[in-house]
Amino acid sequence: MFDTPVVWTTVAVIAALYLYRWYTDPLRSIPTVGGYSFPFLSTLSTAYTSFNSKRIFAEGYKKYYGRVFKVPYFDRWAVVLSGPRMVDELRRRPEDEFSLTESIENLLQIRNILGNDTEDDPYHIDIVKEKFPRNVPAILREVIDELHAAVPQYIPANAHEWLEVPVVPAAQQIIARASNRIFVGLPACRDQEYLDLTISFTKDIVMDGTFVKIFPKALRPYVGKYWSNARSNLRKAISRLKPVIDARRGEMEKYGDDWAGKPNDLLQWIMDVAQSKDCSDQAIVSRIMLVCFASIHTSSDSFTQAIYHLAERPEYLGPLREEIESILSEEGWTKNAMDKMRKLDSFLRESQRHNGVGVAGMGRIVLKDVTLHDGTFIPRGVEVVAATYGIHRNPSVYPDADIFDPFRFARLRETEGEELKHQFINTSLDYIAFGHGKHACPGRFFAANEIKALLAFIILKYDLKLPGDGKRPNNIYWGMNVIPAQNGKVLFRKRGVAAQ
Repeated sequence: MFDTPVVWTTVAVIAALYLYRWYTDPLRSIPTVGGYSFPFLSTLSTAYTSFNSKRIFAEGYKKYYGRVFKVPYFDRWAVVLSGPRMVDELRRRPEDEFSLTESIENLLQIRNILGNDTEDDPYHIDIVKEKFPRNVPAILREVIDELHAAVPQYIPANAHEWLEVPVVPAAQQIIARASNRIFVGLPACRDQEYLDLTISFTKDIVMDGTFVKIFPKALRPYVGKYWSNARSNLRKAISRLKPVIDARRGEMEKYGDDWAGKPNDLLQWIMDVAQSKDCSDQAIVSRIMLVCFASIHTSSDSFTQAIYHLAERPEYLGPLREEIESILSEEGWTKNAMDKMRKLDSFLRESQRHNGVGVAGMGRIVLKDVTLHDGTFIPRGVEVVAATYGIHRNPSVYPDADIFDPFRFARLRETEGEELKHQFINTSLDYIAFGHGKHACPGRFFAANEIKALLAFIILKYDLKLPGDGKRPNNIYWGMNVIPAQNGKVLFRKRGVAAQ
């Protein structure tokens, strides 16, 4: 049926071409950690890397400090830059060399899932960068008001007995409500169907992006268009927000650009800009949902990690309460109060350092061939990342780096000249939880105050501890991601009125 010599000759030619391609690949000169770079074996190494990423990135950082190494993943090699000088080079390289935009698109496939509009004209990102930092004092009042309503609903503990609460779903619901108070306002932020859509949208985008990438590039737009849960959720979200959008359009047509009681939220900011652009419901709501995607899960994960630490070590409740009560008695629930809570700020920053959202960060796609300062050649099309886990566990920067030390950064701020450094929102070459440089997370100013307000509220209103043996639930390390235990539970008991 088959000519055996022809078959074997074909196999030999293909194998030879594959070996030649491997031998001449510029990445071959970059050391591999977590597997093998030899053909076929590198593919087998991807599963090992995905399940052992914490150990692999720690090993690579230590072994190749100040250099680069590479790790295998299912659809690519990732070149990892290790050490502060390499991070600084990653930060300094322009977008036309190291592109964040292309890295996000490669990971999530937004263009193929939702269409070109939000990628070609991402003005919602400019709004987040410009509006949120300026408006934090005003919008924080709305967030705190929503927290007072939302927290007792999702943590319905009383003063007489301990209540076991699954932390992740409670955190997601509370953060979704508080965030959407600023994204879409009342009453939409309390529409449970809409909130559930914003929470599931993140999971759907990630799953859709993974699914779409299975297919050849030419087919991806069609796959994304017809087999996308995120696109389906977007249509449902449009139907939930349409009455709000129509009402605001009516106000804008009647009063113009300004009127008494004009909402000061993300939806209105987007609608104001959209007047001179595509002002369709889809164009508006897709941007709302993408901001929800970028904020709800990252903030709820950060809060969850902090709650696990606090429940594991409830002895820290005392000094934190003392600080919070003292400051609130003078400042009330204000932005100024949040700024003065150094111990609480340090607790959250240390939780981010100790856990983070990934073992690697600051991902970029190389758009043109680049030679780094040490002579390493990185060809076009490769993904480069910073070794977050190793940076945050560097003992020369962080003494006892593997230990969770909640007031580490509060002590550093006691040194003269360091008062404004080491804050939760600050980034540096040694702290890249929010990235670093011009592409650092633009929403961190809002997110940090939201999480601080939520944690302060819970510390004042509840006692908490871990059930069972009191051991903190383990993080999940999958690929480059660090995920808080999804089934972790914490015991809550409401404090008496006098204690609050």
